[in-house]
Amino acid sequence: MERQEPIGVLFVCMGNICRSPMAEAVFRRLVAAAGLDERFFIDSAGTGNWHVGEPPHHGTLAVLARHGIDPGNQRARQITRSDFDRFDYIVAMDHENLAALQRLRRDTRAQVSLLLSHAPGLSVREVPDPYYSGGFDQVFDLVDAGCRGLLAYIREREGLL
Repeated sequence: MERQEPIGVLFVCMGNICRSPMAEAVFRRLVAAAGLDERFFIDSAGTGNWHVGEPPHHGTLAVLARHGIDPGNQRARQITRSDFDRFDYIVAMDHENLAALQRLRRDTRAQVSLLLSHAPGLSVREVPDPYYSGGFDQVFDLVDAGCRGLLAYIREREGLL
């Protein structure tokens, strides 16, 4: 029997202004291009609360604009324990945030993973934080590869082929 409720995907980084909102926007675009908008609920959050309520970083907005991707009206928020009940897939940008998610995690249905674990062809496993160092174009390339692999993984796992 086909699943009726939307598949929840939550992207997580440290402050929810650079990497995770970029991944959210990229994944939304990929899902829309696949004609699966109605089948997904997509969001992003941070493990920290420093930027709650702020829009994405100007570097994230600039790289998304260069790729013709609309970030929507995103505002940073902090992950909550209830997110583990709301989302099926919670995807961290790096090992530090993955560890933070594992500490928060309860016995729920949410599958927690690293974004780049879904891009096995890459030589890196973490999406670097561009907040201080820049590198938003490199981060975009990694996020794009990870999101493509994640969507393929979810489509196969959920029978959306």
